[in-house]
Amino acid sequence: MRWVCDRTFAIRDEQENICYYTGIVEDITERKQAEQKIQEQAALLNIATDAILVRDLQNRILFWNQGAERLYGWQAQETLEQNADEILFKQSAPKISAAIETVIESGAWQGELHKVTKSGKEIIVASRWRLMQDSTGQPKSILIVDTDITQKKQLEEQFFRTQRLESLGTMAGGIAHDLNNILTPILAASQLLQLRFPPDKERYYQLMAIIENNAKRGAELVKQILSFARGFKGDNTIILMKHLISEMLLIAKQTFPKSIEFAIAIPDNLWAISGDITQLHQVLMNLVVNARDAMPDGGKIEISAENRFIDEAYAQMNLDDAQAGHYIEITVADNGIGMPPEILDRIFEPFFTTKEIGTGTGLGLATVVSIIKSHAGFINVSSKIGKGTKFKLFLPAVEGRQAIKTENLAVPLGEGELILVVDDEAKILEIATIVLENYNYKILTASNGIEAIALYAQYKHQIKAVLMDMVMPEMDGMTAIRTLQKMNPQVQIIACSGFNPQENLTGVRNANVQLVLLKPFTAQDLLNSLQHVLRNQN
Repeated sequence: MRWVCDRTFAIRDEQENICYYTGIVEDITERKQAEQKIQEQAALLNIATDAILVRDLQNRILFWNQGAERLYGWQAQETLEQNADEILFKQSAPKISAAIETVIESGAWQGELHKVTKSGKEIIVASRWRLMQDSTGQPKSILIVDTDITQKKQLEEQFFRTQRLESLGTMAGGIAHDLNNILTPILAASQLLQLRFPPDKERYYQLMAIIENNAKRGAELVKQILSFARGFKGDNTIILMKHLISEMLLIAKQTFPKSIEFAIAIPDNLWAISGDITQLHQVLMNLVVNARDAMPDGGKIEISAENRFIDEAYAQMNLDDAQAGHYIEITVADNGIGMPPEILDRIFEPFFTTKEIGTGTGLGLATVVSIIKSHAGFINVSSKIGKGTKFKLFLPAVEGRQAIKTENLAVPLGEGELILVVDDEAKILEIATIVLENYNYKILTASNGIEAIALYAQYKHQIKAVLMDMVMPEMDGMTAIRTLQKMNPQVQIIACSGFNPQENLTGVRNANVQLVLLKPFTAQDLLNSLQHVLRNQN
């Protein structure tokens, strides 16, 4: 069977008065087959559950399948020739621009994106982008396939929270013990200072150092517990794993039995990674807690790290999730009881556990593998009965260095600037006043937002900066900040809070506040923050 296009023409011979018919028959079989194939492909795109769309390089939507209609709520005729970013995103984000640059340069991109539906509902999608080219090989459009993973991400978050609570329960006794150890020297030293030790200057400064160091230890421990228990997460940052492992070991050594030994081997030239520091802290804690449980009579936990390059052959032959590239390989090994093959095959299944009822949820390793995959990494596990278990984590390496706090730097003196300090805690007002006056600042204090507004109205032209607590009675910090900004749009504000900024200070970041200072803060933190704001003001 062939498809033909038949065109017939009448030709009249006027001399002989005869009419002839002539025709052209063109074989169009290939064209009809191509059209049929296109129709079949279009039908397949429409029955796909994923949202499939095509956008040109000017962000105009060229194609919108029925899956996209179901996911986003927009009908195809409503979206064609419309700006994709305006329809699918609440606001433009650097991640979208970076994705476009990547797909044009390399031909493909994939990642997670937060998008919105027609009704305004926010969803999370796993998005895969592919560059389409014209007949001359020039980029012409981007094919996008989106899969809704909102429910999956919500379930993962529930797993994370449940597992965090399980781990905290395990460490609760050790944490209480450690906090008591921290508080004891603070209480003792402060009582001795009240007995007027100052004549002995050496002892006086020694006691002051004890109080300061233990207060810092307590603040860091509380910060770690809150971050770990509540799952506060920020944007991915550059992380040096050597520092993260050291922080995890500080908790483990103080909470694990003395029969557990640690052996650490981490090179100084270890590459950095990009990730969520809270989640990766959780991964390491999960693995060392499991290692501890595998050695009920004591043993050794070995933690090592090294730089690795994974080539295509290794990636394809050994690991489904692996991609070729530079990685950091982190090994957590124990010499405990080990696992048989039938257990080893199931350890990453959610709710699978070998522990007794009430001692484990079975979410620990499921959480570990989920976090590692979300960081584009993968895991290898090996175990032998009676010999122990070894976990190898592979995380993609990146260029860059982690920002490290530098303590005890010299802080320039003030130039007599007037600073308004607002806090409902009298002791914080007192210590802030002492610190700032010692560094040549003038101070006004207010115990709530109403007092702050009244003082600012009186001294608006003299006040150079405002340190504003966010949680206060009568009028909270956010309301006071907005009022001050109406009085003076150029007011310089440092927002201060004991809460996590990602959870409780979202509005502050959109309120043109110059800086956020978290409690508890040191004198160094306060002075550096103030210098930063005043320098930028000038």
